[in-house]
Amino acid sequence: MSVAKVKDYLSQFGMENRVRVFPVSSATVELAAKALDVEPARIAKSISFHDGGDGCLLIVTAGDVKIDNAKFKAEFGYKAKMLHPAEVEPMTGFRIGGVCPFGNPPKAKVYCDVSLKRFDRVFPAGGSDDSCVDLTCEELFRLSKSIKWVDVCKQRESV
Repeated sequence: MSVAKVKDYLSQFGMENRVRVFPVSSATVELAAKALDVEPARIAKSISFHDGGDGCLLIVTAGDVKIDNAKFKAEFGYKAKMLHPAEVEPMTGFRIGGVCPFGNPPKAKVYCDVSLKRFDRVFPAGGSDDSCVDLTCEELFRLSKSIKWVDVCKQRESV
C-alpha cells in the first residue's frame, strides 16, 4: 500500500490531510523523529509478528520501548516471532520502513500498546519510508481497527 492508498483510506474519515511526506527518509524511529523534529518516543512503530496461524499481528508501540517476550506470551499465549523481512509486505500490505497500522489485509490484526498513551499525538508510518500520519492515540486506535490496548512492552528506564 502506498501513501496514496493511505490517503484514500483516511479520506473516508476526512483525515487525508494528516499524512506528511518528507524529502528525507523516515524509515526508522530515529529518522522519523528527526524529520518531524519530535522525540523518538512519539513515533508509533508497527512491529509485525506471526499470529500462530496464517495471519499476523501488528503491535503499535511508542518508539522508545521494546517488546517484552514474557508479557507478549502472557497476552497472546505463544512466543513472539517476528515476521521474516520477506513476509512483511505480503502480510501487512506495506514495505519495511513504511508499515502503517491501518488499511492492512484482513489477516493482519492490530493491537495498540499502552506505551503510546502518555502522548497527546503520535506518528505512525504513512505507507512509505518517507511519510507519517499525525494522530491522537484514540484516532490511531480507531483508524487501525485495533482489537484492544495491550501492555506487552518492557518498562522504560527512568532518566
